[in-house]
Amino acid sequence: MKHARLTLTALLLAAKLAAQDFNNIPDQAANTDGISLGSLGGSRYDADSTANPYGMYGSQYNTESINNPYGMYGSPYSIVSPNDPYTTMAPAIIGR
Repeated sequence: MKHARLTLTALLLAAKLAAQDFNNIPDQAANTDGISLGSLGGSRYDADSTANPYGMYGSQYNTESINNPYGMYGSPYSIVSPNDPYTTMAPAIIGR
């Protein structure tokens, strides 16, 4: 009986940890062609995060970054940019 209780406790703990990991997956931004533009709300140390100023998707110098004010996806004047208040084709947010 003690072994069964220990196994059940281990299974419940594993299920709880798996659910927490699933809940921590950040949303993704994607352009109109479905190509990823990075993780939203991720860690500033995550290479795929838009919050990482040194990463591909968070750099202010990368042409495909939403943080580049002169790039297609970061410009306040581009119809495919989330930074344009009048955008007609903003990137989609793809949930977990």
